[in-house]
Amino acid sequence: MSGRNGLISTAELDSVLGQPNLRLFDCTTTLDPAPEGSSVPYLAVPGLKTFEAGHIPGADFLDLQGEFSDEGTELRFMMPDVAQLSAAFGRHGISADSEVVLYSIGTPMWATRFWWMLTSLGFENTAVLDGGLDKWKLEGRALETGPAKGYTPATFIAKPKPGFFVDKQQTLEATTARNTVVVNALGPQFHRGLEPSRYGRPGRVPGSCNVSAATLLDPTTKAFVPLADAETKFKAQGITRDKRVVAYCGGGISATIDLFLLHRLGYQNLTLYDGSMGEWAKDTSLPIETD
Repeated sequence: MSGRNGLISTAELDSVLGQPNLRLFDCTTTLDPAPEGSSVPYLAVPGLKTFEAGHIPGADFLDLQGEFSDEGTELRFMMPDVAQLSAAFGRHGISADSEVVLYSIGTPMWATRFWWMLTSLGFENTAVLDGGLDKWKLEGRALETGPAKGYTPATFIAKPKPGFFVDKQQTLEATTARNTVVVNALGPQFHRGLEPSRYGRPGRVPGSCNVSAATLLDPTTKAFVPLADAETKFKAQGITRDKRVVAYCGGGISATIDLFLLHRLGYQNLTLYDGSMGEWAKDTSLPIETD
């Protein structure tokens, strides 16, 4: 996967299907409305039904909340400890010589979340499928139905890297740090606090700018916008290569779209506020800003 800078096209993937080292994963989760009066913003439902209805031939399925998140917190999708992740990735057949391709349905954010997690563990041979299953199906490529067959379990050896994740205190400090920009990947109405938020108090982390993840995708194919277009959007918000970037969203998922494109553009100092607004909006000791 070297030379692709984290991205693989549908045509490229089609040409390598069936190769022994390929580890191909559907990462889709759906967010269902939470019951009335619930303290959680949504129900995280693994996308197994859509997977079994049609997936790229040979793909396995990854359940982000079920296997790859911290179960000891009410916050969804929080990064768990390294031992849990190493065991889970190993169960799904990922080892040092694997070539991992990740995709999801409707939005690449589930795939880019796994890309971010794997990269933080020192695993570099990972690519996100441009356009995911949406583009694959639009092009009439082959599909397979039924449950995942899975891959032979392997030994995943993590080599964790520092600085990929920050907590609420570090994010608060980032709002006033020199040469640091905090970017919100949620939509502009939520960023401005003009619509009710399912996370709690409406608004944003004070001083944060807004590059909505949705604006970085083609609405039809779900492919990423050209890198030049993405860079224009980032630069318009004061995000430049000399600055540290702290990205957040609602649950630490869509912000990884921003981080993925910044990585592809060569930005080096990137980090994710894992708790995002799911944590920030509920903590009344933290400041919040609205228009």
